[in-house]
Amino acid sequence: MTRATSLRDDIDLIDHRIIHALREDGRLPIGELSERVGLSKTPCQARLKRLRERGIIRGFRAVIDPAALGLDYVAFTEVKLSDTREAALEAFRQAVLKIPEVEECHMLAASFDYLLKVRTSDIRRYRAVLGERISSLPHVSSTSTFVVMETLRDAGS
Repeated sequence: MTRATSLRDDIDLIDHRIIHALREDGRLPIGELSERVGLSKTPCQARLKRLRERGIIRGFRAVIDPAALGLDYVAFTEVKLSDTREAALEAFRQAVLKIPEVEECHMLAASFDYLLKVRTSDIRRYRAVLGERISSLPHVSSTSTFVVMETLRDAGS
């Protein structure tokens, strides 16, 4: 049994309600959270603490509007590596994490190896990040870019 399976098997309906409520508003006061899930404060706090200790709730963060910061240009970049042995993959992983414009990085089972979500101020800045940073990452042999025209929903929503 995997760790993820054992974690899923051990959360009940009330835990799911807590998780759902906090996904909508991670700043809910414990009193309001306990009312929403049908518990008194003390058991609700205990469950919240258990969910955090077990890593089911990994933390809380502010959801920022990137457009308000002038970062409304989004592109997805396919990255093909010249070497996919573990040492090469690890070198790529460590280097890509140092590029602040890379908002997400996913290894895929596809005709390319990684898909990056890159957020910049405009096409010129994206081109610079692609040319100076992404293309020079370890073992990158080619890239392909897809420009986002409209976002209906993303992880930050």
